[in-house]
Amino acid sequence: MSAVDIDAALARMIAALRPRLALQPIMIGIHTGGAWLAERLHRALALSEPLGTLDISFYRDDFTRLGINPQVKTSNLPVNVEDRHVILVDDVLHTGRTIRAAMNEIFDYGRPASVTLAVLIARDGRELPIQAEVVGETLTLAKHQHIKLQRASDPHATLSLTIQEADG
Repeated sequence: MSAVDIDAALARMIAALRPRLALQPIMIGIHTGGAWLAERLHRALALSEPLGTLDISFYRDDFTRLGINPQVKTSNLPVNVEDRHVILVDDVLHTGRTIRAAMNEIFDYGRPASVTLAVLIARDGRELPIQAEVVGETLTLAKHQHIKLQRASDPHATLSLTIQEADG
């Protein structure tokens, strides 16, 4: 998909996040795409605290229907979230259910002072009242379409977006 310039979207996100640096935030990326983006944002913003990552597989509201994700990763929050300002990063905001699950997991670790949601792509189709404060790009897709962030295994870990048709 060439409609979204990922580097330009990341630059917009970095510019929007810079004013929040005065709050000394910690950053947490949601596996997998959100963690990839968080790595880049964390580096570009020169955050001093280590980057955290979440795997929300066990927090999903469709867990009992879908079962265990075969690629469950470990969550890693190396910094206490209690009373901290958190920047939560994901690749695509669609229904809002992934973000709800991520916030549930974060609150199991403690009560942050605030959570700022930063996403590369915000698309239509929200099922929960969740909106990102920082958005790289906004897209409108058909209900049966999904957008997927991929990372190449090249030395630069190049990111790309593709639109996929949903099964069924």
